[in-house]
Amino acid sequence: MENKNIIITGTAGFIGSHLAKRLLALGCKVTGLDNLNDYYDVSLKESRLAELEIYDNFSFVKIDISDKAAVDRIFAEVKPDVVVNLAAQAGVRYSIENPQAYIDSNVVGFFNILEACRANPVEHLVYASSSSVYGNSDKVPFSVDDRVDNPISLYAATKKTNELMAYTYSHLFGIPCTGLRFFTVYGPYGRPDMAAFSFTRKILAGEPITLFNYGELERDFTYIDDIIEGVMRIIPSPPEKQNDARVKVYNIGNNNPVPLKEFVAAIEEAIGMKAKIEYLPMQAGDVYRTYADISALQNDFGFTPKTDIRTGMKKFAEWYKEYYK
Repeated sequence: MENKNIIITGTAGFIGSHLAKRLLALGCKVTGLDNLNDYYDVSLKESRLAELEIYDNFSFVKIDISDKAAVDRIFAEVKPDVVVNLAAQAGVRYSIENPQAYIDSNVVGFFNILEACRANPVEHLVYASSSSVYGNSDKVPFSVDDRVDNPISLYAATKKTNELMAYTYSHLFGIPCTGLRFFTVYGPYGRPDMAAFSFTRKILAGEPITLFNYGELERDFTYIDDIIEGVMRIIPSPPEKQNDARVKVYNIGNNNPVPLKEFVAAIEEAIGMKAKIEYLPMQAGDVYRTYADISALQNDFGFTPKTDIRTGMKKFAEWYKEYYK
């Protein structure tokens, strides 16, 4: 995969920055696109970019992928071999407050990426979907063969839409597309709106943390290094044609749901402080459990996650204390 010319959208994001660093270290040329929006602390995004800008084979362009003219211009200039689309408006709860942001970034933005790949043919388009597409399915673990026609948040609906759009563009124009349904990713440089980050910050500050559904929730927490290992195996392997399209969708998770109370205990152990906890009822748009069936990824790429929640949270806590001094 050395010497590949790769565009990563959402490069200043959590997964995007980690992936870019891994590809740059291999010798790939990476062009990073990001709008650096203020959904969360922009200085954290700038810190991630600073870690990438030490590489000569990295270049950054500040654009919003909902700007079609800007996307078209970059693709025509860069002529990428591979595109990894990780730019998206994230967060289930925020999609209730600001639905427009999700349509602009996740639907219009992804359409622009597909159109750019159509005009500038690529070897492989890898894009972020989400475990949210499974909604409150009673069947566990969640399999890529399950029907996912009942999203319970607009965020989930936009990610299901991405999968449908990718299929259509692959069918019509031959674009090889792989969608990745990520399951609750955490680790150094993570997103402040995610539980690992926000709980750690609040516990260290002596503030109470909130556990919804009175703490009776489970999440398939997946450490960032495991996520990146999975993505790196997928990038050089575009899908073969089946059912008139070159498309695949994979779950990429830990295959081991952790009860929220056990997760909190892992944070307490990692930072050496006890949490003050407020228990509240279930909130709109949230799901009771996420649990990834990763057998397809294991069978096709030999992917096996290696990081348990205590090891992962210890690494995160070490980064957090160093970063925030």
